[in-house]
Amino acid sequence: MPSAVTDLTDKHALITGAARGIGAAIAERLAAKGLRLSLVGRHLDSLQALAARLPAGTASQCLVCDVGDAQAVERAWAQARAGFGPIDILINNAGQAESAPLLRTSDALWQQMLAVNLTGTFLGTRAAVPDMVKSGWGRVINIASTAGQRGYAYVSAYVAAKHGVIGLTRSLALEFAQKGITVNAVCPGYTDTDLLRASIDNVMSKTARSRDESYAEFARNNPQGRVVQPGEVADTVLWLCSPAASAINGQSVSVSGGEVM
Repeated sequence: MPSAVTDLTDKHALITGAARGIGAAIAERLAAKGLRLSLVGRHLDSLQALAARLPAGTASQCLVCDVGDAQAVERAWAQARAGFGPIDILINNAGQAESAPLLRTSDALWQQMLAVNLTGTFLGTRAAVPDMVKSGWGRVINIASTAGQRGYAYVSAYVAAKHGVIGLTRSLALEFAQKGITVNAVCPGYTDTDLLRASIDNVMSKTARSRDESYAEFARNNPQGRVVQPGEVADTVLWLCSPAASAINGQSVSVSGGEVM
């Protein structure tokens, strides 16, 4: 029978793409609950800066890894275990978004969007799930996007990858449903992160719109007329990690103010 868990204190959570934005907000929420954190990203200095901001006494370790590289993932996950023991919670947050019309979407761009957003989620989960099966409890939370729930023009590679993440989430949720493991996706709408700011800069460079006008264009996608804050996404992740969400499995939770229903 799956293990009964009533408290997240001292659980080991591994977060990819942890250094900034949604990943950093998730790390802050989990640190406040006393979890041990393996912070994974591409740049050690950014990860260390995040670790320094976490509450005093937080047990954290910083691991540099390209999540699209199978051998790098295996090495980093092994390092995570060596430091903090088996992985109880996996947050697949690492992602990248690039836009291009279909006819200007190169093979390289297509493969890059799949590698970071979809293959990285697959590799990270494959490397972590054996720990969860052995302990009889676990949480896998994939940070997808409303782009995985609907379509957006000019980002076909990104949209395809995020739809793949949701399909993977559903399949794995069924595969491990009787092992005490839940697998869910969180799907933010446009969120106030570096990715959004880069998109705003791109709009400004290609149009005559000001920064405020460009920002408003993205905010209009949300029926609440605003962009989502990283902390709002992190709050949803924290709930999905908790014992209160034990019956939530295989879901794609839209954090988008009603953009997707």
